[in-house]
Amino acid sequence: MGAMDELINSSVVTELRSILMDAGHGVELRALERSHGALDGQRLRQRVDVVRDALLQDLPAGSSDVQRIMLGALDDPRFTGWMVWPATEVVAARALQSGSLTDFDAALTVLSRLTGRLTAEFAIRDLIAARPERAIATMQTWTNHHDENVRRLATEGSRAFLPWAKRVPWLVAHPAATQGILDATYQDPAEYVRRSAANHLNDLSRIDPLLVLTTARRWNGKPDDSTPKVIRHALRTLVKKGNPEALALLGYAGGRLEVKEPQLLLTAVAWDGTVEFSAEVVNEGLQPATVAIDYSIGFQRANGTVSAKTFKLTSRLIPPGETITVTKKHSFRPITTRSYYPGQHYVVVQANGVASAPAHFVLDKQELS
Repeated sequence: MGAMDELINSSVVTELRSILMDAGHGVELRALERSHGALDGQRLRQRVDVVRDALLQDLPAGSSDVQRIMLGALDDPRFTGWMVWPATEVVAARALQSGSLTDFDAALTVLSRLTGRLTAEFAIRDLIAARPERAIATMQTWTNHHDENVRRLATEGSRAFLPWAKRVPWLVAHPAATQGILDATYQDPAEYVRRSAANHLNDLSRIDPLLVLTTARRWNGKPDDSTPKVIRHALRTLVKKGNPEALALLGYAGGRLEVKEPQLLLTAVAWDGTVEFSAEVVNEGLQPATVAIDYSIGFQRANGTVSAKTFKLTSRLIPPGETITVTKKHSFRPITTRSYYPGQHYVVVQANGVASAPAHFVLDKQELS
């Protein structure tokens, strides 16, 4: 198990039990006490489920009673950090078990109170899935909240592809439904919120690129000092895909470009090693070219197919008729977010969406020795 998984461990559960027993005026939490043994060997998401399910066994059946206990726990400064995640999920679960609109609305309010202690962005997904229009309407009102954590809950909790979170099919099917939230937060005073709004809009690139571009154009028409950075972050996926309008919005234009096939230092890369390459980018036009240069690695997958992942490389101004050379080292050191598989890979370099031919190399497990 990794360090992330240990964010919810026996000590955290013991402290959470103490806090909730105090807030619940002696409510018994026997299932939570027994849950310690079920944490071993589990990933973080599974540990959240273990603690949540134990609390659902232990706590009163009434949604309002659970909400009262969780709000009471806020009086205890120990009630903070990762223990808050399963607590937020209990609030959402009890409200949905109730089926009452009053309990549903109250649960949204409780989550907005709890989110400052960690985040309620994961728990709120269940409420959005159950009554999307009602939840989004409430979250829209949070964009004016005095607490930046609540404003960010509006932007982050309603993302179409929130990392670590459950998918909400309604959000994918209705990409325009959160436009009001985004328009109200892209110039938020807190960078924490602005970055969330940018990530949210970037998510929508996978669903409705035209909506993303229309939104970015609108934001660009009424900018403040932070808007260019927000738009760059929001358009990063479309830029990596070489979308001409996204590139133009960010000022990448001009010239007729050619990208030569990358030259590899080695065509066999060690399992824990690095692929190093260079590539020439030529401006064959009569005007200077402002160029966004990226590269893609075609990674072997477990089923034998190859899947490309694009990475930012650099930005350059290339005079007419000039050639520049870019270089990069890409490491294959183990990381938690990607599994590597031996076999043929490739690297492609692109400039403003104009791609080179692929240069192939082999990731060789035998090279480890």
